[in-house]
Amino acid sequence: MKLGCIGDDFTGSSDLANTLAKEGMRVTQYTGIPDGDADPSVEAGVVALKSRSIDPGDAVAKSLEALDWLRAQGCTQFFFKYCSTFDSTPEGNIGPVADALAEALDAHQVIVCPAFPGTGRSVYQGHLFVNDVLLSESGMQNHPLTPMTDPDLRRWLALQTRYAVGHVGSGAVFAGAAAIRQALATEQEAGKRHIVVDAIRDEDLRAIGAAAKELPLITGGSGVALGLPVNFGCVAGDVPWTGQSGKAVALSGSCSIATRAQVAYHAARHPAREVAAADVIEGRLTAAEATAWALSQDGVPLVYSSADPDVVREVQAQFGREQSAGALEGFFADVARAVRAGGATRIITAGGETSGAVVEGLGLDTLEIGPEIDPGVPALRAGPDLVVALKSGNFGAEDFFEKADRVLSV
Repeated sequence: MKLGCIGDDFTGSSDLANTLAKEGMRVTQYTGIPDGDADPSVEAGVVALKSRSIDPGDAVAKSLEALDWLRAQGCTQFFFKYCSTFDSTPEGNIGPVADALAEALDAHQVIVCPAFPGTGRSVYQGHLFVNDVLLSESGMQNHPLTPMTDPDLRRWLALQTRYAVGHVGSGAVFAGAAAIRQALATEQEAGKRHIVVDAIRDEDLRAIGAAAKELPLITGGSGVALGLPVNFGCVAGDVPWTGQSGKAVALSGSCSIATRAQVAYHAARHPAREVAAADVIEGRLTAAEATAWALSQDGVPLVYSSADPDVVREVQAQFGREQSAGALEGFFADVARAVRAGGATRIITAGGETSGAVVEGLGLDTLEIGPEIDPGVPALRAGPDLVVALKSGNFGAEDFFEKADRVLSV
């Protein structure tokens, strides 16, 4: 294994694996830290953790354990993957994990770049944009677990890390890899360890990848990984895939603007059942009932709890944030297990926490990377007769659920 990757959630990890596979690397995604060694043919291993919203100390411990396993597989470079909207709180978990990995690898020029132009994420003058608006105006300020209220990555990361945060601006990035390397060195000499790097185009990401060839640690969204495979001699090509026939079910727990639009589009054309968090918490709706409904429907039935942010706030005020989130995650994990037991062979999920719950509920440990459904979202084979799609909340076109089922079944 050449490139070792640690993802802080399951959807983001599949996003990263998708990027690397398209650029020619032989990639395997692992759910959690494997017990044994990897297949020797794997060039990039992506260890997917569910560490984005847990206690920072636990996130650090899990990430270091993943690092140890990847080092044992022979990796020479490491990538810490977090969301392209930099999902975190002032306490972490991006900063604490980046600190711990940098210390373990003796890394002193740690690139911080969540940019992903293919999905509208760009970094300019150290600020993160989603399409044409600042992160703090994109809807992410309403995220129920990691509300993003400051688009300045330098300020937000500085709240989380023990080290000074630097910046490589667009001027150096546009000038190419050599200029980026020099700018990184200048920031290190100034005492900056974590260095936010601007990027607004795929060409920028490839230049950053070239500049990072000798660096032990890179951090960011999947976009910045675009330029890494070529450093290992890989050439982009088609990703092999065989689809899966059978029953499809879609599950959505994301409250993002993009997912709510996808839910509305799908519900107007396919069977859809809304799940109110209060009904789950107070026992008025069970996973068994939702499962029976989904398995009785034709097409691609959708079970969703993608509520308006005001509704989410009301539920959190009534039941508490952790109880609300935990109840829904447990519900979707139970539904996923039950629909699988009932014969579902294609399962589509929306939302990072929901996807993580579904992956854990199904007990998936190794995922084969297939073709891209939408930017950042690949088809995944989880077993001989099971394929899945794990979508981050803000990713995907309006007809994502329909498109995902088409790709998964071909």
